[in-house]
Amino acid sequence: MMKRVTWFAGGVVAGLASAGYAKKKVKETASQMAPAQIAKSAVGTVRSKTSNVADAFREGRQVMKHTEDELHARREGRLTSLDEHVAPGDQVYVDGVPVESGRVIVMRRKERKAPR
Repeated sequence: MMKRVTWFAGGVVAGLASAGYAKKKVKETASQMAPAQIAKSAVGTVRSKTSNVADAFREGRQVMKHTEDELHARREGRLTSLDEHVAPGDQVYVDGVPVESGRVIVMRRKERKAPR
């Protein structure tokens, strides 16, 4: 008989603890689902995405400008590969890091006409 009472009491305690925990979680979730919280979350998400789009746009414009400059230099004959000027076995360093000489491109500035 004592075993049954012990198990019953343990079940009641476990049930009350579980119910209290569940009530706490439901209240937390409900407060997060309040219209003000949802609006605040949506605004934060939109700002984050807008910032990402703006960053991607700026980066795209920068790459486009670089590519355009490179194409103009190639057309005008101001673009040469460093590979053409390095002897076999020579090591090329860029900012202290060894690189393949064929991956380095030298672009000369346009010569500006002197004012008359």
